[in-house]
Amino acid sequence: MVRPVSLMGLCFWVCMFSYGAVGSDSQSSPGESTVRVNVSIGKTAIAEIDDDFVCATLDWWPPEKCDYGVCSWHRASLLNLDLSNKILLNAVKAFSPLKIRLGGTLQDKALYGTPDLKQPCTSFVLDNSTMFRFTEGCLPMARWDQLNAFFKESGAKIIFGLNALNGRRIPPQGPAVGAWDSTNAESFMRYTVSKNYEIFGWELGNELSGRGVGTAVTASQYASDTISLKNLVLDIYKDVEPKPLILAPGGFVDTVWYKEFLDKTPKSLDVITHHIYNLGSGADQHLVEKILNPTVLDNVVEAFRNLQSIIKSSASTSAVAWVGEAGGAYNSGRDHVSNTFLYSFWYLDQLGMASNFDTKTYCRQAFIGGNYGLLDATSFIPNPDYYSALLWHRLMGRNVLAASLSGTDKIRAYAHCAKASKGVMLLFINLDGKSTAEVAIVNNGTPIRNHRHYTIGNNTITDENMREEYHLTPKDGDPLSRTMLLNGNILAVSSSGEIPALRPKYVNSSSSIVVAPNSIVFAHMPYYAVPDCS
Repeated sequence: MVRPVSLMGLCFWVCMFSYGAVGSDSQSSPGESTVRVNVSIGKTAIAEIDDDFVCATLDWWPPEKCDYGVCSWHRASLLNLDLSNKILLNAVKAFSPLKIRLGGTLQDKALYGTPDLKQPCTSFVLDNSTMFRFTEGCLPMARWDQLNAFFKESGAKIIFGLNALNGRRIPPQGPAVGAWDSTNAESFMRYTVSKNYEIFGWELGNELSGRGVGTAVTASQYASDTISLKNLVLDIYKDVEPKPLILAPGGFVDTVWYKEFLDKTPKSLDVITHHIYNLGSGADQHLVEKILNPTVLDNVVEAFRNLQSIIKSSASTSAVAWVGEAGGAYNSGRDHVSNTFLYSFWYLDQLGMASNFDTKTYCRQAFIGGNYGLLDATSFIPNPDYYSALLWHRLMGRNVLAASLSGTDKIRAYAHCAKASKGVMLLFINLDGKSTAEVAIVNNGTPIRNHRHYTIGNNTITDENMREEYHLTPKDGDPLSRTMLLNGNILAVSSSGEIPALRPKYVNSSSSIVVAPNSIVFAHMPYYAVPDCS
C-alpha cells in the first residue's frame, strides 16, 4: 500500500520497509506498508538556539533518595560525586563546552558553608516529616573548591541554583510568607568571586512558581526577590566582566504567574526558565507506550507555545526562554526505560520541539543520577541518551528551519542549519517498530560548490555528491537495550575512559536516507543551502 505524505520544506519521498540494515539496500518484508512522504524546509529561520544548546544538571539528592522502592541516586550528588572519575571528566569535556545547571528540589533547603554561617555545615538527612523529606543540608566551601577545579578542567559553564526559600515562613496552606533572605547567598557569591570561579548564571529557586512543588511564592514577591538578586550581582561583580546571567523561576509554566513575573522584572531577568516532565510518573507501567505515542510527545507543545507568546507580548523584556530541567518521567525516571535507547525518542524529540519554539538552552535532568542520568550513577558508563545529546551538540546548528509533517505521525522530523557547513542537518525519529522509512531527496535547496574532499577507500569524493549519515539503533534491535549502535558499531568508552569517536558514514546524495524501525538518523547535506544557512 502506498500513500502520499507531506512535510513542509525540502522535498523527500519516504518509503516504509522492514527492519533491516541501516543502508539504502534494505529489503521490505511481506505484509509491510509503504508510505511516501514529501518534505519541504523553509528558506528562513523560524528560531535560533544557543551554540551550546545542550545542557545537563547535577543535583543535590543523597543516596537515601528513593522512589517507588528504588534508590537510584547512589553517590551522584554535588556533595559526594567522584570528581576523579575519568569517564565523568571525559564525558563533560567531549561537549567543549557543556552547560551544567547545579540545582534541583533540595537547592531550596541548601545552605553554604561560608565563614559567616552561624550553624554547623552538615549534610542532608532523610526525614519523612519535613518538606521534600530531607532536612536542610550544607555545601562546604572545600567541596565547592573541588567542584570548581573539576569545572575548570572539564571546561563546563556553570549555572548555580540558589536557595530561594531562605528567610521565608512556610504556612500549612497558601504561598510562602516573606521576602528572600539573601545573606547566606551573598556571602557564598562573594566567596565565589574572591576565588575567581566563573559562574555563567545564578538562578533563583526551584519549582516555586504557580502552585509550586512543596510550597509556592507569589509572582509579585518572586519578582521583587529577582530584582534583589540582580542588584547583588551588579554589586558583587562590579569589577568583573562578563557578568553572570540572572535566571528564574525554574518552575512549571503557569501562564498568569509567568506573565506577571516577566512584566515585573523587565530589566532584571536574562533567562526565564521552566521545567518539563511530560511523561508523568516514573512508576507508570505504560511509560514505554507513552514514549512511542505521538500524542503524548506533543502534550507539552502548549507550554512551549504559551511561554513563547508571553515573551513576545512583553515589550519591555529582553529575557529568553530555557528549559532549566527536564527528565521526562518525574521522581528519578524508570529503570530499564529512562536509561535505554528508547528514551532517546522522547529526548531528541524534545530537543527538536524546544528549538522550534525559540528555546535557547535545554537542560537534561540529570547528567548523572537517578534512572534518567546521561551517565550510569554507579559505573559512569554513558547511557544511550548521552550519545544522542553529544551528536545533537556537534551537528545541529543555531538556525532552526521549519519542517512540519502531515499524513503520518510516526516519523518525527526536524531541520536546522548544519553546524559544520553551510548546508542543512536533518533529524528523523522513527517511532514505528515495524516499518522502515526510505527517504529519497528530490529538488532541495541550492547546490553549494565548496569542494570539500573525502577519501573513502581508493575514491576521492566531494561535498557535491556525498551526504553524511549517523544511524542510531539499539543492540539486537531491542529499544529497551542500554547499548546504542552508531552505523552498526557499538558505542562504548575505552578501557581508559575515553569517549568513542562519532563517525558518519558517507552516502551518495542520489541515494535514499533509510530510517530503520525504532531508529534515529541524523543526515548532513552540506551540498544544499537555504538562505539563512549560507
